[in-house]
Amino acid sequence: MGREVEVEQRVKPLLEADLKKAGLRYGAPVFLRIFKREKELELWMQGDGKDYVLFRSYPICTYSGELGPKLRQGDGQAPEGFYRVALGQLNPASRFHLSFNLGYPNAYDRAHSRTGDFLMVHGNCVSVGCYAMGDDGIEEIYSLVAAALRAGQSAFDVHAFPFRLDAASLDAQRRSQWHGFWSELKPAYDAFEATRQPPQIGVVAGHYRLVESR
Repeated sequence: MGREVEVEQRVKPLLEADLKKAGLRYGAPVFLRIFKREKELELWMQGDGKDYVLFRSYPICTYSGELGPKLRQGDGQAPEGFYRVALGQLNPASRFHLSFNLGYPNAYDRAHSRTGDFLMVHGNCVSVGCYAMGDDGIEEIYSLVAAALRAGQSAFDVHAFPFRLDAASLDAQRRSQWHGFWSELKPAYDAFEATRQPPQIGVVAGHYRLVESR
């Protein structure tokens, strides 16, 4: 029996019970948000009314680097930005228990000549450019995202933010070298806060732009 199967058999009954209490179902589409400064990963799931509902917030055990995006191979930074994860990016045989590849560099990263690969969300509590969730956390997260992808979600979005991008928090960082970059992330943060639907995001002339809501 593979690790993925063993884990799912163990955690699925408890997850299904908690999902039922929340009015959600196992295998429903998922959406993840990461907040570096708060060291928190939010797992949202689509409810019967089509809006996404916060199912659970998980503490990030550790990530490497500081606030700000990843720029190049070996800088030790965990990525910030907007990423998509499909079934082929899941790794049930990870040496960090279970993992999935964020898909860095994305189109924005490539437009800015940013380099690096194998940037993951994984288990354990060590990180070189990844988000380490601990084994208990990744077991639940992995099981839920894998179930969503098997049930027909083509890929799920992961929005990795430096912190919660409310206006006051962003303004407090106005002297940061990354204020301009973070300002490009804010419209997507605001759109989801307003609609509870992951927004569609494109890259136009090297800048993130909202396209339309899915």
